[in-house]
Amino acid sequence: MRPDGPHPAPLSRRRAEPLELLSIEGLPESAVPAFEAALQTVCATVAYIRDEASDTWRVEGVREAGAGEGTLDTALALAAAAAGIEPPALSAEPVAAEGWLARTAESFPEQPIGDRFLVRPTHLPDRRTYGRIVLRLDAGLAFGSGEHASTRGCLIAFGRLAKRRRPRRVLDLGTGSGILAIAAAKRLRRRVLATDIEPWSVRVAAENARLNGVATLVRAALADGWRHRVVRAAAPYDLVFANILARPLCAMAKDLAAHLAPGGTAILAGLLGTQARWVLAAHRRQGLRLARRLDVGPWTTLVLRKGGG
Repeated sequence: MRPDGPHPAPLSRRRAEPLELLSIEGLPESAVPAFEAALQTVCATVAYIRDEASDTWRVEGVREAGAGEGTLDTALALAAAAAGIEPPALSAEPVAAEGWLARTAESFPEQPIGDRFLVRPTHLPDRRTYGRIVLRLDAGLAFGSGEHASTRGCLIAFGRLAKRRRPRRVLDLGTGSGILAIAAAKRLRRRVLATDIEPWSVRVAAENARLNGVATLVRAALADGWRHRVVRAAAPYDLVFANILARPLCAMAKDLAAHLAPGGTAILAGLLGTQARWVLAAHRRQGLRLARRLDVGPWTTLVLRKGGG
């Protein structure tokens, strides 16, 4: 997740600040990623819930009361424009900080992902674990978001890939918390470039890399996608993670194909199952082929491969 402002303290050390719950109801499925991303600009945790009776979605998030009002207004307007709908109503109500933090911790247990990874929140003891690579995260940063379902798909796809290949040059584009870069660094023992357009995310990714003992392997950098010289200079890549949104994935398809090494793999996520066809079509036009598709709830992960190599 990518809230606005400084990196919050780990859950176990956080003070009970006044919090409020923001929610948007009645969204079509196609609009969920855009509004989830909008709330993530100011919220420490974001969730999405489907109303089966109306076949619409509610997106909600928790933030410190009044934080980032101007940022949120802009983000919501952009989300509505991207989704092609009228700006929906936003409701806000106070929530008890202590109760919310306790529920968050209780709702974020250890999570085995695939047959290789284990996500362990920082409020639990870091005991020795055999047979799995442990990824330490703060529950307040990782719980309850649609991005987490996408991350799960990416980790499962990467776990399967790493059994057969050991990519040398790895990029995590839109790194967020840095979890995918950290997983790659731990599993491959390779250097990974982790980039994001938000300074907060870059700081969080660097801190999480230190927490997980791979600070020397993960380089967190502020960069606007493929435009930045740091990203271009390290190309071509053998593996690219891009867990962002469907629309920017399509827009960057040409650049991805150009900077992926022959025989290289791209793991794309942050898209709904209903958006997979047009994301795949955009990349097929650039010569990439589908190697695998994984679905986790309503979210889809695409594993694409470039010919040659």
